[in-house]
Amino acid sequence: MSVALSVSHLGKWFDSATQALDDVSFEIGSQSFVSIVGPSGCGKSTLLRLVAGLAPATTGSIRANGRLVDGPVAGAGMVFQRPVLLPWRTVLENVLFVAEMGGQPARRYEAQARQLLTLAGLQGFEHHYPHALSGGMQQRAAICRALLLQPSLLLMDEPFAALDVMTREQLGFELQRIWGARKSTVLFVTHSITEAALLSDQVLVMSARPGRIERIVDIPLPRPRTAQTLQSPAFLALSATIRDSIERNIQADPYTQVPVA
Repeated sequence: MSVALSVSHLGKWFDSATQALDDVSFEIGSQSFVSIVGPSGCGKSTLLRLVAGLAPATTGSIRANGRLVDGPVAGAGMVFQRPVLLPWRTVLENVLFVAEMGGQPARRYEAQARQLLTLAGLQGFEHHYPHALSGGMQQRAAICRALLLQPSLLLMDEPFAALDVMTREQLGFELQRIWGARKSTVLFVTHSITEAALLSDQVLVMSARPGRIERIVDIPLPRPRTAQTLQSPAFLALSATIRDSIERNIQADPYTQVPVA
């Protein structure tokens, strides 16, 4: 498997007294799904922004598909904690917006946008406005928007954090299905150990700040993963391994918190 993302000795300081990341190194294989977990404030979202090229690293380097990241990464899609849909545009128009921003004619991508919306369970809602959709449906539309231009790299920053537990679990299964059909390389930040273990091929466990990669946990569970997977002994053991890795390092910063989901 080829390497889609390579992070080497990455460090980030915000000022002389605030170090967010320290000597972070890892590689992600093409078309794999990798999650980042760790204590609150450990630098997960900061790391994702650096990978996206939205902020500069202080030390180290990042390569996406072999190219040095020194600005916004071409061919990457991003999904944030909130769907950030434009309220005056329909669901279909919101999905097509990313093509327009890239200088592409929306009409060329309409069939693909409709296909994505169908895949995400939003068929029939193409001409609804965001206010008519639930929070989960809005986030599905945001995922469709990020996937429209078939990004080789999809970066997701706690995309389900604002949703209730049941909706969050349902969207996790939906995301797995969409990813299985599209096969982008995914780097997924979450506070939820359960979510990370369910969705991922690998889980990167970060230490308390300054964030380092404390452990990489492989998740060799068969796909597709279902509600039954959540009850399996193998899944429970992997979740316990991830939690233990976080808890053993929590003492490094007494103000951090262990995820509870």
